[in-house]
Order: sequence, then C-alpha cells, then structure tokens
Amino acid sequence: MKTTDVDYTDRAVDREGRKSNLSMFMVMLGFTFFSASMWVGQQLAAGLDWWGFVMALLLGGLILAAYTGSLGFIGAESGLSLDMLARRSFGTKGSYLPSAMISFTQIGWFGVGLAMFAIPVAKELMGLDVTPDHMPWQGYLLVAIAGVLMTASAYFGIKSLTIISYIAVPAVAVLGTVAMILAIRSGDKGLIEQFSEGSKTMGVIAGAGLVIGSFVSGGTATPNFTRFAKSGRVGLWTTVFAFFIGNSLMFLFGAVSSIYAGGNDIFEVMLNLNLFYLAVLVLGLNIWTTNDNALYTGGLGLSNIFGLSKKTMVLISGLIGTVAAVWLYWNFCGWLNVLNCTLPPVGIILVLHYFMNRKAYQEDKVPVKTVDWWAIAGVVLGAVVANLVKWGFPAINGMVVAAICFLIGQSVQKK
Repeated sequence: MKTTDVDYTDRAVDREGRKSNLSMFMVMLGFTFFSASMWVGQQLAAGLDWWGFVMALLLGGLILAAYTGSLGFIGAESGLSLDMLARRSFGTKGSYLPSAMISFTQIGWFGVGLAMFAIPVAKELMGLDVTPDHMPWQGYLLVAIAGVLMTASAYFGIKSLTIISYIAVPAVAVLGTVAMILAIRSGDKGLIEQFSEGSKTMGVIAGAGLVIGSFVSGGTATPNFTRFAKSGRVGLWTTVFAFFIGNSLMFLFGAVSSIYAGGNDIFEVMLNLNLFYLAVLVLGLNIWTTNDNALYTGGLGLSNIFGLSKKTMVLISGLIGTVAAVWLYWNFCGWLNVLNCTLPPVGIILVLHYFMNRKAYQEDKVPVKTVDWWAIAGVVLGAVVANLVKWGFPAINGMVVAAICFLIGQSVQKK
C-alpha cells in the first residue's frame, strides 16, 4: 500500500520511496555547502601554510567522513530517520532528548543562515548601515523573503530538497570556483606563496579539529537524507564523497577569499570582481541548500516529540527561525558552537546500537524501551567532556565517553 507521507516521518522508507544515486549525491553535496564553513577556511588560512592547510583538510575530512559515512550507511540500510533510530536506541520517550537537541541546533543554524544572507546583501549591495544594535527594515524584509522561500522547500520535503540541490550545487560549485580562480589570478603571488604570508601559529591537529567541528553537528542528521538511498553502500559513498568534496570547496573558498581579497567568503571576492548579481545568487543558493536541510531535520525532530506532522512542525520551526534570525546571528553563534559538541555523542550511540542489533533492525524486531538511561547518560557525559576537555578533538572526546558509557550500560542490562 502506497503511503501518502512522502517523507516517511514515522516509518522506514520503502523501495518506492528510494531516490536515484545522482539525486542522493546532489542532496548530500548541497547539505555540505554551508557558508559558515568558509569562516573556518579563513581561520585555517590565517593559521596554517598551504601544506598544513591540506593536511588539516585531509585529516579532519577523513574523521568527519568516517562519522557521517557510518550514519549514512545505517540510515540507508534501515530506511530510518535519525529520530526513528533514536526511538530504538534511546527509547520512545528517551528519543525526545536527541530530537530536541538536533531540532534546537538546526533551527538555530537556519536562523543564522537567513541573517548570513540578508546582512551582507543589505550592507554591500543596498548600502545600508547594519550593526548589532540596528537593522533597517529592508534587512528584515530580506530575512522574511528568504525565510519564506527556504521554509517552503523544507515544507514540501525530500522532492523539493532534491530540486533545489540540482539547481544550486552546480551553480555554486562552478561560479564559486571561477571566482576563486579569478581572485588568485588578480594577485601578484601564487597560491602556496600567498598562504605562507603572516604568522602561522596553528598546528595541523588544531586545524583538523576546526574542520571536524565545522559540520559534525549537521552531519549527525545524515540518516534523515540517506534513508532515501537505494542501499547502505550508496548511502555510505554518497555521504563520504559529498562531505569530502563539499567541505573542501567551502574551506578553499573561504581561505582564498581571505588571503587574496581580505574577506571571509566568496561573496566578497565576487563583489570585488564587480560580479554583484552573481554574488547574491551564489550566496543565496549556498545558504539555501543547507538551510532547507536544517529546517527539514528540525521539523522531523519536533514531530517525534509532539506527535504533529512534519509539515506543521516545519512551518512552526521556520517561523521561529525567521523571527529570531537577526538576534541569533548577533547573539547565539557562540552558543550554537557549544551545542555542536553535544550531537556527536548522539550519533555514535545510534551507530553502536545499530551494529550491535543489525539483524533485529533488518527484521524490524528491535525491542523498544521507554527510556534507555545509559544512552541518555552517555550523551550528557559526552557533551560535558566535549565542551570542557581541551585536549585532542572535542567531538571525538565526546563520542568516546558516550560510547564507553553506552557499552557499559548494554553489558549491565544483559546481565
């Protein structure tokens, strides 16, 4: 019997709902096209020479790809969203914690993304005076228009996300790369030489930590999209390749923008090259592909908690994110970065529970509890360690603690 819920909010995606390999790759690549990653590229360029930059990208990208690839595999093989996976590993009511955490962070980033579009356009193209204490009405209008459009694509679900990705991914990749090449050609030094300018005080490990932290939060939501892939293997490779290619492009765009144009993203490079309208197009599409995915994830999470439809929760989430966008941008980015460290412990517990009970998942016979307190404790302790322990990679520190706590709990419960 064909389901009318094309987003499979509370059930596994069946064979009819699976998408083509190209569609999945485009969706996942669009997901990684995140403007805030360009800011990280700017930090990397300031602290590392070219080869240090490359090594940080490879090391951080490898770890990030392993984490998101694992989640991509289980999402595709099981056909289950993050929230449905959490119902099995955290319990029906225990899943409210990871659902609330992912929803809160993704709605927050959605709002920040709207402001990341509206504020540069208002300042650079409309010549408006924008400060943390003042936003002209035209800026709020831009936020509202972007909010309506991006909420609409999340509202209509995976089909709409796919269409936006097919449009945005080639446009951003091609135009951004052209602008980057033009920026390099406009300088009087080559890329490697330009990277060596300034004091380089960051280590490769620290740089890799920034790479991981840039998208480990959003990457936790990977199963929400890969569950539409044709197989676990497709979910794995589309995720791994998309994260490597997409993140690397964003970091490069940010790094090259910084060292050649003094800006923090490709938008400013294109403005300096007098490509005004293309700059707005690239900025808008780049943010759109991540923002609609973020809101879609937030809607699924809140639907799990409140029992309302995903579409209803997307509308509510979009309204909240749009109204709070400017405030979030100026006041909440630091808090969102703290919250980023709370989500990897959720992801590692989903992965462990799945592979420890893989046959039961495939037969749809996973015993479901009300609350798995060991899983809850793992997330709480992992989040604390990730935020407080400064040694190593915060995300990995949190995952290790969460995994140990969860595995101890599984052992105790078996006895």
